[in-house]
Amino acid sequence: MRRLLGFLVCCLLFAACGKTSLVEPTAAGTSTFPLTVTVENGSITIPKKPVRIVSLSPTATEMLFAIGAGPQVVAVDDQSNYPPGVPRTKLSGFEPNVEAIAAYKPDLVVFADDSHKLGDSLKALAIPAILQSPAKQLNDAYAQTDVLGRVTDNRADAARVVDQMRRDIASLVAHAPKLSPAPTYYHELSNEYYSATSSTFIGKVYALLGLKNIADAADKAGTGYPQLSPEYIIESNPSLIFLADTKCCSQTAETVAKRPGWDKIDAVTSGHVIALDDDVVSRWGPRIVDFLRTVERAVKALKQAA
Repeated sequence: MRRLLGFLVCCLLFAACGKTSLVEPTAAGTSTFPLTVTVENGSITIPKKPVRIVSLSPTATEMLFAIGAGPQVVAVDDQSNYPPGVPRTKLSGFEPNVEAIAAYKPDLVVFADDSHKLGDSLKALAIPAILQSPAKQLNDAYAQTDVLGRVTDNRADAARVVDQMRRDIASLVAHAPKLSPAPTYYHELSNEYYSATSSTFIGKVYALLGLKNIADAADKAGTGYPQLSPEYIIESNPSLIFLADTKCCSQTAETVAKRPGWDKIDAVTSGHVIALDDDVVSRWGPRIVDFLRTVERAVKALKQAA
């Protein structure tokens, strides 16, 4: 639950003020140091190729290892758990301890939450740090991967990762069934019925496959992450339910079916309640493809059952 609450706080924080990457994608090749990049937290100079990277973002951790920078990573935060074997520590990305971070003698820090002004604190210690806020769209994820490739001198591998993501996503979208009317869905972030609307990164992934989000009409405050009521969900009668709270809250198709009144929802009666991996869905790295593939399979199953 702590991970989930932190994720929700992060999402709410950046829904209104999140910025896209300011670094344009570049051609593959090698980097020349010192290297200066302009990112969310300003113009950052990396004096030399980083060999002691600290990642305080689970998404950045996944990106770094995907692009071949894993051997350069000496420490990751307490929420980074993929790929297996990452150098996980007690460092927190949500409540960062600057002294603890500095103790790893990093020559680069990557983080996703600057609510504690971590960037300024690290700058005062002459530690290069790059802020990569939660992505608002797929292009943000691609651009962030590109940035990490540039600053770690893994540009060619980063370009290959981005290209593969683009190809896989395009293929899944092209082969997904086009249903009319558009199937409705409910994406559950917690068993307290928090959801994500179409304006969020998660919602935009679903939209690639033409699904209609029941949470949109309920987001009166415009946060992107409204808390729905059980009555609203039942009345909306979604065709698909996606559970992104299987780890944090132990939710399954069986627990959902036992909720009062939920046995009347089409998704429940027809067996279209899909369990997701909380971590995969809450991150915007290469495993976006895995998330989209799960959704695409659910849409195919819905069509076959029609």
